[in-house]
Amino acid sequence: MVATNNVKRTYMSGEVAVHALKGVSVSIEAGEFVSIAGPSGSGKTTLLNLIGALDKPDDGEIAIDGTELSSMSKDELALFRREKLGFVFQTFNLIPVLTASENVSFALSLLDLSDREVKDRTQAILDEVGLAGMEDRLPLKLSGGQQQRVAVARALVKQPRIVLADEPTANLDSETGESILALMDEMNRKYKTTFVFSTHDKMVMDHAKRLIMLHDGNIVSDDRR
Repeated sequence: MVATNNVKRTYMSGEVAVHALKGVSVSIEAGEFVSIAGPSGSGKTTLLNLIGALDKPDDGEIAIDGTELSSMSKDELALFRREKLGFVFQTFNLIPVLTASENVSFALSLLDLSDREVKDRTQAILDEVGLAGMEDRLPLKLSGGQQQRVAVARALVKQPRIVLADEPTANLDSETGESILALMDEMNRKYKTTFVFSTHDKMVMDHAKRLIMLHDGNIVSDDRR
């Protein structure tokens, strides 16, 4: 599902070069539930952004679901993200003027679907993530955990091959974070969707079926449970 080969990425911080990734090679199979972990500055978010086609490496190759990303144009990458990938962010990234249902259905708006299919798929996924009866609430009328459930529903409603989650529990209390992780674990088992997290939260690491540890831009361990 994911293959990176000797991927390198350097950023400039003022006049200082920051070597975020120093030659990372990793393969992730379809249906895995993987955490990429490490301290701040380890390169985990950089790696997740590269896998998500939100950034390009300075060197090396990245293939997602058999598609090599380096040769794709900006428009092709946008289309690829829209059709193949789902994203869950620590800040939820919901559109504040849209209801829970509208935030989820918005993810389907650029796909070639009928209005009935959009409505049916949106309602089905909101029911699955435990938000039945809350479809018409704006984000500010939802708790943090409920907002993150909307974000998970939005990521999954497209039926993506892979969901990328950047610190998905960072703004949640431990009980709510645990329920969100249990939800994503259930979705992983039910739909065989590949989940890849970036995190420094031990709770997320404990839930992972595979833990890839980064330090200073290098993989230092890769353990399957």
